[in-house]
Amino acid sequence: MAARALEHIRICDFTGQLAGAGATKFLAAFGAQVIRIEDPTNEGRWDILRGGQPYVDERRGINLGGSFNNHNVEKLGITLNLRTPRARELLRELIKISDVVSENFAAGVFERLGLSFEELVEIRPDIIYVSNCGFGHSGPYRDFKTWGPIVQAVSGLTFSSGLPDQPSAGWGYSYMDHTGGYYMAMAIMMALHHRNVTGEGQWVDMACTEAGATLNGPALLDYTVNGRPLRRPGMPNSNRSQFPPMAPHGIYAARGEDEWLALACRDERDWAAFAEVVGEPWTADPRFADLAGRLAHEDALDARVSAWSRERERFETAARLQAAGVPATAVQRPGERIDQDPDTASWGLWPTVSHTEMGDVRVDGLPVHLSATDWAITRGAPCLGEHNELVFGELLGLSVAEVRALEAEGVL
Repeated sequence: MAARALEHIRICDFTGQLAGAGATKFLAAFGAQVIRIEDPTNEGRWDILRGGQPYVDERRGINLGGSFNNHNVEKLGITLNLRTPRARELLRELIKISDVVSENFAAGVFERLGLSFEELVEIRPDIIYVSNCGFGHSGPYRDFKTWGPIVQAVSGLTFSSGLPDQPSAGWGYSYMDHTGGYYMAMAIMMALHHRNVTGEGQWVDMACTEAGATLNGPALLDYTVNGRPLRRPGMPNSNRSQFPPMAPHGIYAARGEDEWLALACRDERDWAAFAEVVGEPWTADPRFADLAGRLAHEDALDARVSAWSRERERFETAARLQAAGVPATAVQRPGERIDQDPDTASWGLWPTVSHTEMGDVRVDGLPVHLSATDWAITRGAPCLGEHNELVFGELLGLSVAEVRALEAEGVL
């Protein structure tokens, strides 16, 4: 196997769920040795994904959660009961030989474990400590605990998704967990780069809610610069856009149940090509002769586009428009991307991993490739405490008998 970019990095990892575990998954895929630490006394309940759905078959248990497997591939898994003095000693030894300590507990939890940044620095002076929680470790909300959909609501994202005369719809799945993981991975890499240059470690304090606020983008800019609120009268709804103005531009019904077509006419050339493909008299309506007219009569235009597209199959229609140079595509379901799209398959975006209990399972890969030091995902997530002998033996020098004795005593 070719070298991977982060093979020289070791991470002492307390992250869970997705906002934290998703970050260290990226680093593990690029070769970092990520040692995931869990509490043996709560049978994996800190991370609710460990035994949660989806499942590969009828079996259930703390090692059989599909989401947990997806977010923890390529990691090593150990257990430490930090209520015991011996476990705390072993953790200190592990931190001494690690580059990064990462966690996404609520603010203050790590400090109560005796693992504040100041205490970590005493163990290893150049350690990088990365904390990722809902509101960070400063400000009036620091003591609040939160969850992905709550983060989205507080950050302003939920409000942005409502339709006219309808309540705020929210984003459904917890996209902020994904975004939090992306930001956390980038932050770890920046801190590692700083240490490479200066030799200095540091504390990376991250707040998922603030990460969510950055996704408001144009809405925040419009309010800051122009004093204009989101979802005001006259603003476009759904997938229409005024930045830059285009028409038609949106998602339109296609033939069949819950089938859709996306298209965008960027300029007059696109409109002329679209009109030629449609070939119906309404495209010659004087109201639609130029962009200003199409925007002024956008409701009428969208009604005609929808009536035309509703009678046609989405993939065939998209192919005809693409051939004419008009940006268009069928709105695809996730399963169609996995099993039917040849481009996605060629990227290797859903590799198969070998899991100790589940067997061979497909997981999410990474949407990026490095020509010299690419990622690799072949090993499934660790079962609870699966690598105790490997980590405590090879890295800390304990014998197999010592490891088993500590497990029997409830230390591991």
